[in-house]
Amino acid sequence: MSARTIGRAPIGAAAALAATVLLVAACERPPMDSTQVGYRGTGMVQIDNPRIVGPIRAANVAPESLPPVEDDGGPRAGEVYQNVQVLGDLSVAEFGRIMAAMTTWVSPEEGCGYCHDGTDLASDNVYTKVVSRRMIEMNRAINTGWGTHVGDTGVTCYTCHRGKIVPENIWFEAAAPAQPRGPVGYRAGQNTPATTVGLTSLPYDTFSQFLDEPREIRVVSTTALPESFGASIKHTEETYGLMFHMSGALGVNCTYCHNTRSFAAWDQSRPQRSTAWYGIRLVRDINENYLVPLEPVFPANRLGPLGDGPKVNCATCHHGQSKPLGGANMYQHYPELGAPQPPPAPPADAAPGEAAPADATTAPTV
Repeated sequence: MSARTIGRAPIGAAAALAATVLLVAACERPPMDSTQVGYRGTGMVQIDNPRIVGPIRAANVAPESLPPVEDDGGPRAGEVYQNVQVLGDLSVAEFGRIMAAMTTWVSPEEGCGYCHDGTDLASDNVYTKVVSRRMIEMNRAINTGWGTHVGDTGVTCYTCHRGKIVPENIWFEAAAPAQPRGPVGYRAGQNTPATTVGLTSLPYDTFSQFLDEPREIRVVSTTALPESFGASIKHTEETYGLMFHMSGALGVNCTYCHNTRSFAAWDQSRPQRSTAWYGIRLVRDINENYLVPLEPVFPANRLGPLGDGPKVNCATCHHGQSKPLGGANMYQHYPELGAPQPPPAPPADAAPGEAAPADATTAPTV
């Protein structure tokens, strides 16, 4: 064996060792949990790492509900308090309970003063009160009109806020990255790895493309030989970027919704794909009709680097779980966040305009 050969041996061994270390580092160590969610032979299996799933589950626990109150049929909150533009249909007791719950959900440290002027609770001179009013309207709209996505589970303020005045997973329009000079300088938003697309080379600005405007999400032609120009490669990669986001936001892989035999075929997909389809449109509705119109209300420190207001994506509610808060139904304990309800009807023997007492020994609340 020559000196040259001997000299190369350690180098080759070191390279092989380095390659092995990199290969092992890119793999998950066992044990892993797997769940078959579709037909055998299609690869429709969900793989979960218990070391990751466990902490996520522990961090997504719904808080205990406040003790319930009954509508005593007394005056409505809108009749007792001034400037109650939303939730005025509730009884005074119900109104106080939901206000207390919202404080613990959104501003447990700041208290009522985060939204209210302490000297004049009816005043709208605190911008957060204007925002929260619109968010309550949004909450009611979701619970009553978006059952195709939230089902009977519904949502509350806690679904997004989790005890923080600003939800963790919000987004703003991102400034375009610096482009290198030369004939290949234009990157079309690609090759600038971002966490929003799984640190891949896919276009980074997928949220503004799909979650802030009604843009079609399709990468597969509906005919064998399309007569018109279909989706471009760039559009396809933007769609993949959105799918990367949804996968991470829900803590699932592609087969949670899609059948690998035909990703585009609806009749071979899981029901979860329809739920996700409505979810994308729900996110658009929230951004377009509730958050974007509030941009003039937010102060400068709450706006993004390009001057736009905060917006939501799938992770804002899901926090790494396929069902927010593990599927806990907080809404059932707070029906005040649903459709406005009329007060209880008085008994037949009550005088016209007289509210019935809660029981035979309790006088009506005034």
